[in-house]
Amino acid sequence: MTKHERFLNVLANKPVDRVPVAFFHHFLEDWTDFGKGIEDDEVFEKNIEGHRIARKLFDPDVAKVMNDSLMLMPVEASFVKTAADLRKIEPLSSGSGFVKRTLELTKRVREIYADSDAPVYATSFSPTLVLRSALPEGRRPGLGGPETVIKRFIKEDPEALGEACKIVSEGIMELNRLLIKECGVDGIYLSVNNQAGFFPEEIYRTYISPFEKAVLDDANKLSDVNILHICGFIGQGNDLNLFTGFNAAAYNWDVHTEKVSLSQGKRLFGGKAVFGGFEQKGVLYKGTREEVEKYTYQILDEAGQVGIMVGADCTVPADIDDSRLEWVRQAAIRYAAQPIRKIKYNSESLN
Repeated sequence: MTKHERFLNVLANKPVDRVPVAFFHHFLEDWTDFGKGIEDDEVFEKNIEGHRIARKLFDPDVAKVMNDSLMLMPVEASFVKTAADLRKIEPLSSGSGFVKRTLELTKRVREIYADSDAPVYATSFSPTLVLRSALPEGRRPGLGGPETVIKRFIKEDPEALGEACKIVSEGIMELNRLLIKECGVDGIYLSVNNQAGFFPEEIYRTYISPFEKAVLDDANKLSDVNILHICGFIGQGNDLNLFTGFNAAAYNWDVHTEKVSLSQGKRLFGGKAVFGGFEQKGVLYKGTREEVEKYTYQILDEAGQVGIMVGADCTVPADIDDSRLEWVRQAAIRYAAQPIRKIKYNSESLN
């Protein structure tokens, strides 16, 4: 079974010879280099070359373009002083330097996987994440900054916040279309979150999630394999019930932070395919090979082998030894070959 066939079977909840395995990590270890790729050629090239180096040690069953050097979309919002100013934000132009560099990076990484039949995804971020990074306090929300500006806007004028998300989503959707049509990626890997209840539930459901769903729905017009990543990065949890209305082909979340296993999440998301299982900095990062194999078996004992892909809660550490990722795949191969598991697997396939 080819990687592409295996993955499509996972999405369709059909039998596979063994579960696919995929892990993603950043290639820029210095966080201060993130976003510098628009103008800094050295950072940009390091970002691309990281994919090539990593693939020599672990050739994933599913690949994702890591756009570290271009995180995040640079929407102009430095002028925003009041909630009303949010309505003046404009979507990023498809002719911008950021978009041109993103298309170049994606095409060149796609070439690295040209001889592989593994599905290749482009990373996309939710409108609210882009907006939060663009506001005066800016950059990489969720890493502990106060974000007092947007918190004030949530209270003062949530409708203006929603309007800004709508505007930002237009630029994101246009870029995603280009990534699929011009760069040839198989689908969009959309990262969303409401970590630690940053937005009150009513605000999130009314003014935030409609435009995240719009981004996903727009991508679904061009691809039927788009994945929703509910980011629980660095242990900040989400209420998974906020995301059951998203129409993704597969779902990934922080199993360890949310305390929702793969099998439980599969039920929560209507039986759709799910992937994950490993903690970001847990046994995969520092355990022995025997411990990694044992944990892989535990994941598959709990989740089964139908509609499942083994991966991690989020990106694994950038300095991980990529050869460790192959330990997981070999464990999955051995797991599938054991008679007792084959019986269980065949039973699952019939249900």
